[in-house]
Amino acid sequence: MAVDFSNAVKTDEGVQVNGVVMHPIVEQCEGCERIREFEGAKFCGTYPQPAAKWRLGTCNFSTHTKTAPGKGKAKVNPLKASKRAAKGR
Repeated sequence: MAVDFSNAVKTDEGVQVNGVVMHPIVEQCEGCERIREFEGAKFCGTYPQPAAKWRLGTCNFSTHTKTAPGKGKAKVNPLKASKRAAKGR
């Protein structure tokens, strides 16, 4: 759900939208489609603290990063899989 900055208010803490303080984006966010601009500053339209999303690796909301292939399940040969299944009977 994207944030609507039409009712945003600039405070000393940052930009406040519906009671939530939005923090500016970090360098890794550049190129993401979820970036919204408000009064010359860029903010994430999905998450209020973008730096926290990048702390442990890539942001799961980012639209500009791609996951590396092969990190999922390994490809299994169907013939070998059927033989293993028959062996266990």
